[in-house]
Amino acid sequence: QVQLVESGGGLVQAGGSLRLSCAASGRTFSSYGMGWFRQAPGKEREFVGTINWSGASTYYADSVKGRFTISRDNAKNTVYLQMNSLKPEDTAVYYCAADANPALRVLVPMSDMLRYDYWGQGTQVTVSS
Repeated sequence: QVQLVESGGGLVQAGGSLRLSCAASGRTFSSYGMGWFRQAPGKEREFVGTINWSGASTYYADSVKGRFTISRDNAKNTVYLQMNSLKPEDTAVYYCAADANPALRVLVPMSDMLRYDYWGQGTQVTVSS
């Protein structure tokens, strides 16, 4: 069983920055693909971005491309979401997720929630205008 714990959310003004962290339990974190998703009030959960096991490959939703950056530190079992130039429409609960079997899901889009086996509890990000 893998546990994911997000932190770093909060209230920030438009144009500001936040860095979210997601700490994972378990000894096989370095083999997992990791994703970030978000859910705004009254809306469906949506894909933000993903990073492969080594950190060499990332992929982002168009809505955050150029503003958000995902990175990971496998020695610390942690994945990060650096969010810059934040907008009010970025307000949401942000979730990290772990894909424990990326090699078996090469045909599943990285943006598909079904790809991910474990989810954190989420952290609130609020961007004021």
